[in-house]
Amino acid sequence: MASEITYAEVKFKNEFKSSGTYSDSATVYFQKYSQLFEEKKAISLTHKDITHKELTCKKDDPPTSDTFWSCCPKDWKLFSSHCYYISTDSASWSGSEENCSSMGAHLMVIHSQEEQDFITKILDPKAAYYLGLSDPGHRQWRWVDQTPYNESATFWHPGEPSSDNEQCVIINHPYSGWGWNDALCSGKQKFVCQMKKISL
Repeated sequence: MASEITYAEVKFKNEFKSSGTYSDSATVYFQKYSQLFEEKKAISLTHKDITHKELTCKKDDPPTSDTFWSCCPKDWKLFSSHCYYISTDSASWSGSEENCSSMGAHLMVIHSQEEQDFITKILDPKAAYYLGLSDPGHRQWRWVDQTPYNESATFWHPGEPSSDNEQCVIINHPYSGWGWNDALCSGKQKFVCQMKKISL
């Protein structure tokens, strides 16, 4: 039986020199990444096409007990414990979630002012982006990752949500700043994907 060999190019930012204290060899990090990749592959049998061939890593400061680097796939943005991908193409809400899922992620979930501020600094104010919040009916808003919807940690534009027929949520900057707006789920919008960062 032939064994499969996985190669990945991993780029490290702020790489530090060996001090004898840390095992900071790139080989060690690559081996750990390979192990994590194999574990993820075993768990995610339903997503056989998920591959991130290149990672960009940033040194944790200070390093935690068993990780030194926080990594995201190439072209994703790192913030806190997650990686974020900003689409350049447009899709319906369900199509956007499928696109995120095909990359091992889901539509973005926002639970804090810090997350809202982070993402709005890197979005195009001329576009609107789907978030992972939807209403299956009766204004029962739900996040795609099943975390609780907390009314006190929402960023609706004034007067929103405004229509029972608009059951999906976009983040946009129409006039007075960034905020959330309910929208038709069939509309074509850009989207933001979110996944857990990879720790090495």
